[in-house]
Order: sequence, then structure tokens, then C-alpha cells
Amino acid sequence: MIAVSNIQLSFGGRVMFDSISFLINDNDKIGLTGRNGAGKSTLLKVLKGIQQIDGGDIMYPKGTIIGYLPQELHSQSSLSVLNETRKAFDEVVQLLDEKERVMHEMETRTDYESDGYMELIERLGELEHQIEIHDGYNIDEQTERVLKGLGFEPADFEKEMKSLSGGWQMRVELAKILLRKPDLILLDEPTNHLDIESVLWLEKFLKDYPGAIMMVSHDRSFLDNITNRTIEVVSGDIDDYPAPYTRYTELRKERREKIISAQKNQQREIAQLERNIDRFKAKASKATFAQSLMKKLDKMEIIEVEIEDASAMNLKFPPAQASGKLVVDAKDIVKKFGEKTVINKQSVTIDRGDKIAFVGKNGMGKTTFSRMLVGDLGFDSGEVTLGHNVTVGYYAQHAADSMDGNDTVLDVVDRVATGDIRTNLRDMLGCFLFKGDDVYKKVKVLSGGEKGRLALCKMILEPRNLLVMDEPTNHLDLLSKEILKNAIKQFEGTVILVSHDRDFLQGLTNKAFEFTKDGIKEHIGDINDFLEKKQMEDMRLLAKRDDEKKSDVAKVKQEKPKQETNANDAKKIKADLDKCEKRIADLEAEIKTLDTKLADAAEYEKLTKDANFFSNYDKLKKQLEEEMGKWEELSEKL
Repeated sequence: MIAVSNIQLSFGGRVMFDSISFLINDNDKIGLTGRNGAGKSTLLKVLKGIQQIDGGDIMYPKGTIIGYLPQELHSQSSLSVLNETRKAFDEVVQLLDEKERVMHEMETRTDYESDGYMELIERLGELEHQIEIHDGYNIDEQTERVLKGLGFEPADFEKEMKSLSGGWQMRVELAKILLRKPDLILLDEPTNHLDIESVLWLEKFLKDYPGAIMMVSHDRSFLDNITNRTIEVVSGDIDDYPAPYTRYTELRKERREKIISAQKNQQREIAQLERNIDRFKAKASKATFAQSLMKKLDKMEIIEVEIEDASAMNLKFPPAQASGKLVVDAKDIVKKFGEKTVINKQSVTIDRGDKIAFVGKNGMGKTTFSRMLVGDLGFDSGEVTLGHNVTVGYYAQHAADSMDGNDTVLDVVDRVATGDIRTNLRDMLGCFLFKGDDVYKKVKVLSGGEKGRLALCKMILEPRNLLVMDEPTNHLDLLSKEILKNAIKQFEGTVILVSHDRDFLQGLTNKAFEFTKDGIKEHIGDINDFLEKKQMEDMRLLAKRDDEKKSDVAKVKQEKPKQETNANDAKKIKADLDKCEKRIADLEAEIKTLDTKLADAAEYEKLTKDANFFSNYDKLKKQLEEEMGKWEELSEKL
């Protein structure tokens, strides 16, 4: 347990934390939420010890290990990806080296009865125990498993760290944290640089993680699937809710309504006290009573309600001239970077009104293809044709480079805004987290994230009938994402979204173009339909591998010399195996049904009212694991 007690922190006169206290228990999975700039990232740094506090205490149990993943990382390491990741096992490697030294000394000594030799034996036992705890004999296997889970291919393992982009360097750092198995993992926007497959892998890893986790994330689904607690940082204080994000928003709404009601009652009481004070203070006979009323008023703790974000406006794209039915026709596109072919003879057609998600692992060509479609990048062969009256709005991180550095934030949007929206520019900029005097900042002093948000805001103000957006939610908070999502839903034109954000894509697109090694595959439906189909395909692949394994076993048995075997035993094992397979199928079907219900907000609410639901759900998963273990044992026996 980690105890945070009355910590205080101020920056330049602004109070960031005003005597906040909370506990982190061994298996807590905590989501940190709050407005942009409320202090979420700062709190993670405080817990890690990077940011010093002005007052208060943080008490850690002796030997506590903390892993911390920042939002940005730039490594100049010359080590390979594999060797950099192996640094997570530095302590284990030291244990292995010491074990080798102890064993060598034991082999060369002959004083077997001496106290010194007995001490070596004891030390060897201690080292073996520590190595086993850290699974130290499987370092390479663990390292490769986590790197593959985070999207690395075996061919990437020997690449130098400094040659990787910041996003891929972050993945290596995340791998090191996961392999180190700290008591507390602190994560600041861990999904920003991950594709959907890697996010799903990380989600499962963290959900089953035996230690404590505290994270800042703007991925609602990621928070809901991992966390069991939400801490909101608000006005220098915290509010602690024993629930994942979506349930927290409901509890927060209920709590806010109660506070508003209490505030109104208090304001009525204050008004009554003030009237009585004014009435009695001038009368000598009532002066004492008036003084007591004034003391009561002074002692009263005023109930304050945080002002809700006024930027939650109904954002709409300006109307644009309708395009022809065919919006994009790409034929036999080939794109190479050096000797590497990223896109190989791929063809797609996109019709008016389509809302398409580009999904797939990083490095498969999603961004490259979207840039070629809008004419931002050339290609080696093929043809891209835009349909009649198509006007393109393209958002990418580098779109901010075209803005004048001496312009203010307000200047940039004021130049492109037309019609009624001009009267709401300040509110609109608020949607993209430019509040108060931020609108007068010059472009040249903005951070990369701020420039990206400004470029997105600028694009939305220009009338276009084809929008192509590459990771538009990377630097947006949950409220801003919701505003943008609603605007895209109402948009009558055509949209292409390159995104890994499941929550953002849910219910937004009608097609998914999956980028794979074998080309671009089209899937009808939104992101949930795509992920469900992928899960089914994975199960079919697993079943196919099982069939191949059985076939190989049968082939080997035919090739081996006939051995004396009890036929009755073989039949019994086969019968047990069949029963085991049926139980596995039943359990998988039951778990899938529950997963489908959990994904539905209404059903989720009903299920979570059952106090035994999650324990029964976990019980089913454990039963499935046990049956899979039995199946492997029986298959081996057979």
C-alpha cells in the first residue's frame, strides 16, 4: 500500500495540489481524469519522484519498485531494440552471474564440511529462488513475447534505438516497464502510439497484471476495460470514485446534482442570514443576536461547484457542395521506400457518404496510402482519381507546418472562418483546449500537440466534402473527442479516419479497410464488427493449427515402429479429450455471450448490479484456462 498524505504543490502562484490524500492498494487499477492542465501528468511525476512537492508525505513500503511511462521519449541509444529491452532484466542477469560464480567456486573447493562451503550452498539456494521468482531462465522468451505483443516484428529486434521514431521508442520503454514487473505502474497516455492490435494486447496484459496501475488515458474503452477506480483531479483537490470511467461519469453527474442542490439551499440560507443581520444590527436590543448571526455566516464553509466546460458546443462542419457518387478511385497503387514495398498493387473505391476507418498494425501503410489519396505523397505506379466536385480537407500532424509562426491562435482560425461560426470562434477554440488567453499565443511558441489541435480546428472551419484525418484524437481530451465525433456523425460528406481509438471509432464508420502484409482487406460495419470478425478469424486460425498439430501427431505415430500400448487406455484418453473439447467450446461460447453483453452500455449497467457477476465471470475464465491445460496434457498423452 502506498499512502499519499496532504501533498501540496504550486507553480508560479497557481495551486496545483492543495493538501490532497489518498491510498494506492496492491491491486488497484486507477484511471486519472480531469481537465487539461488539472495536474494529472504532474501527479504521476510526483509519485515517481521526478517532481518535488512543497509539503506533505508519500509513504512507500520498503523495496517498492515503480515503473513510469511519460508521454514523450527521445532515445539516442545505439543498442538494438532487443538489447535495450533486455535492460529490464539487469538485476536478474546479476543474479545469474553471481550464481555462475558461486557454482564455479563450489566446483573448485574440496572443503565440503566447512562453514564456508555450507554458506555457498545456502547462497546458491537463495539465488535459485530469486531467479525463479523473476522467471530468469526465460529472459529471451519473455522479451520477445512482450515486444511482439507491442507490434514489433522479429526483423525489428536488431534495429538501433536511435533509428526509431518517438512512438516506437515509447513501445520499447513500455516493454521494459512490463518486463520489470514493478509494484506500481504509472502510465501517461500509453495508447497514443499503439495500433488497435497492440492496444488490445496491452489491455489484456494490464487487466491481468498482479500489481497496482495508475494511468492517464483519453481512451474510454481502455479505461473501462482495465480500471476499477477513477480519481478526478479538480481545482487543486481530488474526488475518488470506486468505479471505471463510464460508471464514474454517471456517479459524478449524480454527485454534482446533489452539490448544486446543496449550494442552492445554502445560498437561500445565506440570503436569509444577511437579511436578518441587516434587520437586527441597527437595534440595540438585537445587536448581540445580530453578532451571533454574523459569526455563523463567517464560519459557514461555502459550497462551490466547478463550472462545467462551456466549450461543449454542438460543433458542425460548414456545408460544402456535394460531390459525385464516386469520390475516390485508386487502381493498382504501388509505393516503395528504397527497397521496401509498402503498398503493392492495391485498388480501392470510395463512394459519397462513406465513413471509413483505416486500421491495422503500424507500418502497414495506412498513413502512406491516405497521403497518396489526397495528393500529399507520390507513388511509383498506379492511378488515383478523385470524383466530380470532390474537395479535400486533410489533417495530419505536419499540417501545422504551413501556418505562419507569427500568427496568433485566433488569427489562424479567423482567416478561414465564414458565416455564423465567426461569432463562436472562442468557444470553438475551447473545444480544442485553447482556453482564455491561450488564443493569443503565437503559433511559433505552441507545442507539437497544440499545433496539431489548431490545424484540426482550422480544417474543420473550411468547407470540404471529403475529410481525411490521420490520428485526429491523439492530443484531445475525452470531451473534445466527443465533440469532434458528434460533428463527424452529422457531416454529410465522405470521411476517411486513420485511428487506433476504438471508443472514437465506435458507431462512427460503416467500413473498415484493414492494412495487412497481404494487402488491403475491406470489412463492412463499424470497428466493433471488425474486431468481432477478427476474433473469430483468430479462433479459426487456432483451430486450424490444432488440426495440423493432430495431423502431425497421427503422421508421426504411423511412421514410428509399433509399440506395445494398452488400447483401452488410448480409447479412454480419446473420450476424455472429446469431452474436454466440448467443455472448452461451451465455456468459450458462454464467455463470448457475456463479453457481448458487457460491450453494450445498457446490459453492462444491469450486469454490474449483480454483486456476483464479475466473480462468476472470472470463474468461467479460470475454468477455461484449466480445461485448455487439460486438453494439452491429454493431447500429449494421446
